[in-house]
Amino acid sequence: MKIKITYDGEYPNLCGGQLKVYLDDTEYVFPRYCLSSGGSVWFNDEWEEQMERGEWSITEWPDNFPEKYKKEVEEAVNAEVPHGCCGGCV
Repeated sequence: MKIKITYDGEYPNLCGGQLKVYLDDTEYVFPRYCLSSGGSVWFNDEWEEQMERGEWSITEWPDNFPEKYKKEVEEAVNAEVPHGCCGGCV
């Protein structure tokens, strides 16, 4: 099975892009905002913004997406899409 990932999200709203996954020649279009970052943003004692990037998890899948490829696809997304921080676009 060949997995191809395309994603057009970009800074500062990296999570708002359009994810498309191709399993061999079959295209699956994911809903916008389907990626959730494992990162975080906080402020230190001097109110300076601190950011930690984290791996993506996919929160919404197309209805017809094969269950057996979900883990592999999530790994491919994390390998190809820059990790985000989920700071609510601070």
